[in-house]
Amino acid sequence: MSWNHTRQIGQAQVHSLTDGQFRLDGGAMFGSVPRVLWERAAPADDLNRIRLRINPLLIQLGGENILVETGFWDQGGEKFEGMYALDRDETVFRGLDRLGLTPGDIHLVINTHLHFDHAGRNVTLLGDPTFPNARYVVQKQELHDARHTHERSRASYIPAYIDPIRDAGLFDVVDGEHELRPGLSVLPLPGHNLGQQGVVLRSEGQTLVYVADLIPTLAHAPTPYIMGYDLYPVTTLETRKAHLGAWFEQQATICTPHDPDAPFARLHENPKGGFTLQADS
Repeated sequence: MSWNHTRQIGQAQVHSLTDGQFRLDGGAMFGSVPRVLWERAAPADDLNRIRLRINPLLIQLGGENILVETGFWDQGGEKFEGMYALDRDETVFRGLDRLGLTPGDIHLVINTHLHFDHAGRNVTLLGDPTFPNARYVVQKQELHDARHTHERSRASYIPAYIDPIRDAGLFDVVDGEHELRPGLSVLPLPGHNLGQQGVVLRSEGQTLVYVADLIPTLAHAPTPYIMGYDLYPVTTLETRKAHLGAWFEQQATICTPHDPDAPFARLHENPKGGFTLQADS
């Protein structure tokens, strides 16, 4: 299939890419929310798994190609891929190719966090940087936590795609909110883990936000729809309350990392309180 979708945000051209589909347990994805509620928006298979997608973002701004997320780890083997029902119906590389780009054309990579479904394509099968001419941006907290794991976090971080970037000195480590380029910033969005960051693009009065796993799919927009995978769920709640109102007022285009169908969305007020996300075609 072809997933590439494009938006113009002021002076920037933004392309939603994909690195395929996978599945995770629906109960884990929606935490304490009863299945009778979440399954309306995210039907489960006979193993209770819901369909998700890996959605990197390419931002073309000021003559540079900036990649947000690199994709799902490709060295896990058959058992690993079977566990997640990984379906490479499309890859980030084919998406770049349709735009006339190669990995060598990427100037900057932004790792929202270093979990294997977000940063797994940081390196090639040989362990070399996949995007050899790029710097890789990560939060200081996230790089620390990826190298000092515990029982709840260990399965999410795989040194094979983290250590080669660190050892090559290619990480640009930031601490907190940071402007990378005029109009392009990273913003801490803790909760899923402490070092997660989102990406905010502002140009000519328009705003786009890549929200990372703060809101993994459109179905997760309601305030209490917080993943069981989140290490700090109350922090996720506080982070949502701190930002969603402003993004709604700004009429921001929202990009989620795992929605299986909608590359771009908008926040809408929920009559019962909080917000919903609706596809913005």
